[in-house]
Amino acid sequence: QVQLVESGGGLVQAGGSLKLSCAGSGRVFSTYYMGWFRQAPGKEREFVGMIYWSTDSTSFADSVKGRFTISRDAVNKVSLQMNSLKPEDTAVYYCAAAPFGSTWTTESGYDYWGQGTQVTVSS
Repeated sequence: QVQLVESGGGLVQAGGSLKLSCAGSGRVFSTYYMGWFRQAPGKEREFVGMIYWSTDSTSFADSVKGRFTISRDAVNKVSLQMNSLKPEDTAVYYCAAAPFGSTWTTESGYDYWGQGTQVTVSS
């Protein structure tokens, strides 16, 4: 059974930083895109960023570019480093895995999802 488990969410003041982790199990993700999405109250889930496991290449939404980074920390574990956080970054953050060749900017491209972790940024 494939599982993705996020951790590291919490409450932080605007301008602060948080690091989210996503640990995968049940398969090897070496040919997968590992993506991060977020969903704010009353809004649709949106793409945040992605890392391609095999090459370490990354891509980010314009709203977080320059503030967020994604890295591979260990076998089947990725992290989302969030700096200069803003109140509008408040959301539930999800990690997800999409096989190589999928459309990694949209939810439909992802086969596996974590349960989400809450990030709240106070002003």
